[in-house]
Amino acid sequence: MKTPAWQRAAGKNPRGGLNAKGRASYKAETGGTLKAPVKGAPTTPEQLRRKGSFLARMGSMPGLLTDEQGDKTRLKLSLEAWGHRGDKASAVAKGRRLLERYKNQKER
Repeated sequence: MKTPAWQRAAGKNPRGGLNAKGRASYKAETGGTLKAPVKGAPTTPEQLRRKGSFLARMGSMPGLLTDEQGDKTRLKLSLEAWGHRGDKASAVAKGRRLLERYKNQKER
């Protein structure tokens, strides 16, 4: 039996994250829904929450941003797919700031 596309190279975007085929495969396999990354500045409260949560979560992941050859790891590529170019600590800090902005907007 063939593994789902989201677990193989066919479903992964070479620049980080999953491509449309990978997201569709994930939905078919698990019933969950995955949306494309929020690349630029978030414009809606939902985008603030999604980008903030992603950056805080992925910035806290174990592992290096580059491998032994100096190539970017999937972790670094996924952070870049969401528009973050810095290190993991700055990703966590930016994610928390975005979540704080979301919380403040929600309270209004």
